[in-house]
Amino acid sequence: MNEAGVDRMFHALADSTRRDIVRRAVTGDLSVSRLAEGYAMSFAAVQKHIAVLEKVGLVTKKRRGREYLVSTDPDALVLARLALDQLEEAWRGRVDRMADLLAETAPPEQRTPTKGQDR
Repeated sequence: MNEAGVDRMFHALADSTRRDIVRRAVTGDLSVSRLAEGYAMSFAAVQKHIAVLEKVGLVTKKRRGREYLVSTDPDALVLARLALDQLEEAWRGRVDRMADLLAETAPPEQRTPTKGQDR
């Protein structure tokens, strides 16, 4: 997924109602009307939240009879997790580099071994 796609996905997940919809729809197909029952907003507002999630691929919606069923797309969640893992890796690397730099600049009596060095 490109950076713009990641931005759209996290923008969609920035809303607590949409995160809750993703959590609830993980269990399987839930009707839009069933999902709407859990929120203090109009049915149309819930439909708009679902449309945002569907547009970025976090949920899928299919018609069965007179109802639309919503389910979370686990592959999209994997992409979100990968994006977060990359951010975590970058920050851990920065923290490790800062710790090494601080250890190098400390007076000898205050130096402690850094990652990978024996204590």
